[in-house]
Amino acid sequence: MSTTVVIVALAAVVVGALLKSVSGLGLPLVAIPAITAAADIETAVAVTALPNLALNAALAWSERASWSDTRDLPILGAAGFVGAIAGTLILVSVPDEPLIVLLVVVVAVYVATYFAKPDFSVPADRSRRLAPAVGTVAGALQGAVGISGPVVASWIHSYRLPRSAHILSVTTLFAVAGFAQLPTLVLSDEMDGRWTVALLACIPALATIPVGSRLRNALSSEGFDRVVVATLAVSVVALAVETFV
Repeated sequence: MSTTVVIVALAAVVVGALLKSVSGLGLPLVAIPAITAAADIETAVAVTALPNLALNAALAWSERASWSDTRDLPILGAAGFVGAIAGTLILVSVPDEPLIVLLVVVVAVYVATYFAKPDFSVPADRSRRLAPAVGTVAGALQGAVGISGPVVASWIHSYRLPRSAHILSVTTLFAVAGFAQLPTLVLSDEMDGRWTVALLACIPALATIPVGSRLRNALSSEGFDRVVVATLAVSVVALAVETFV
């Protein structure tokens, strides 16, 4: 791996990790396209996977005191695991484009709903009923096309949890997906020759946590919501452009 690729990868991970430390999502959104501009997509995914997993796990651990403020996490995690298996076994033969269109439409509708009705939220009784279906769909998308973050983040944001509970929720669910992804990358030899950069990238990624935490705490509730929703909007636009343009 060239020096240029290493520098681009580390810089992209730092920027994406800082956004993730503030909002709970954003590292792959920033890092993968940036690294792909200097290398191939396989390198981008492999180099990003480990620091993203490490950051998700560390953020979830740092906010563990907010567990009592979370909602439906065991249900979402279990359903997502089952959905991922189904997506891998059943949906893998389905073309990616229709599934990505579905994902983009779902998240775009949520973003539009937020701007039309900023106080929109899903009540606890309804979320309990819908969580198994949402978890299954998110897991199925992860298993089929490797993307579930925008759905997970939109659903958790609709709960309007305290920001620490929001971070704990999304990073826990992303960490579960990351633990499933990494062995696949290792067994398929995608990490060969990329371990050093991936491990090195974990250091600046984890170093963004205290900075991101301070920035997050400096935001008002409305400001935090806007950062999360803006990140969601950018993620679906980037996904649509990457897929169809």
